[in-house]
Amino acid sequence: MTLETLAAALAAMSVWELIAVALGIAYLLLAVRESLWCWYAAFTGTAISLYLFWQVGLVMESALQVYYLAMAVYGWWQWQHADGAGDEAGQRPISRWTPGQHGVAIGAVLAASALSGALLARYTDAAMPYLDSFTTWGAILTTWMVARKVLENWLYWLVIDGASIYLYIDRELYLFSLLFAVYLVIVVAGFWQWLQHYRSATS
Repeated sequence: MTLETLAAALAAMSVWELIAVALGIAYLLLAVRESLWCWYAAFTGTAISLYLFWQVGLVMESALQVYYLAMAVYGWWQWQHADGAGDEAGQRPISRWTPGQHGVAIGAVLAASALSGALLARYTDAAMPYLDSFTTWGAILTTWMVARKVLENWLYWLVIDGASIYLYIDRELYLFSLLFAVYLVIVVAGFWQWLQHYRSATS
């Protein structure tokens, strides 16, 4: 991708794409701070992204946006209701998964990605079906982890966002690829902030 190509893509992008990008950044920054407002930003930005992805033939990414809409509501509810005592604000505390739970989760994502990728490749004209499937199933799992406040969600996002950057560049969604590059930086900051909060709460 040359600078000229990027400049042309930025000039051609729609206002809706700009809004979706702004809301995507707002969602992640608010999630780092464990603010309930992150779910409002997520819901609105997701509705816009659903339309944009459908227009460029990312079938699984479009389906993912429908899931995100539901998870925005679920996450908003979960963050207000702790299973136990809750944290100092009465909200759901940060938790961690065991190695066994991670093994099952990763195995399930890889298996689902292989199956849906094969089906898409055979029966549809979906773009990059296996990578599209991997980022979709990985995001489905990891978004649920965010809603449940599982600390390791940030590490999962590092892999998924990195793969998404390549996917979006291939589809000439350059602003979304830049957005996910910014996400990588915020994800690292989010992991360390949540880790410190978790350690202070469990010490």
